Amino acid sequence: MGAVFVRQAIYDRFMQASGIEFFHGYTYSGHPVACAAGLATLDIYESEGLLNRVQTLAAPWEASAHSLKSARHVTDVRNLGLLAGIELEPAEKPGARGFEVFLRCFEQGVLVRAAGDNIALSPPLIIEPSQIDQLFSTLADVLNQL
Repeated sequence: MGAVFVRQAIYDRFMQASGIEFFHGYTYSGHPVACAAGLATLDIYESEGLLNRVQTLAAPWEASAHSLKSARHVTDVRNLGLLAGIELEPAEKPGARGFEVFLRCFEQGVLVRAAGDNIALSPPLIIEPSQIDQLFSTLADVLNQL
């Protein structure tokens, strides 16, 4: 199940150009079970206040992410809400440093996603502040030990 959200001006531009709303299709498009699961998920987001929770966690997440700017091998830090990208300087071959960070974090009980020489972070919306601290302190330790 997926969705595309765009600003009105972008939508209008597509409609002027083609008259077709982001035309695409996949094998399971509109499948009743996928749709039921999607609707149930949205109900849980609302009943548990998960989207509002992101607003309360966004500032500590951003501060924690940007605290890595001074860590060894970090060339850039980007974030939006509870998403973050930590860009690393390359090692001997492309993706090697990112993979090493992934492995070392995993050995310490923290799962991160390496995308080449970038660490992409997108935690579950139920993440707790203590888990944010654990994630970024582990990342800082790993980066500074490389």
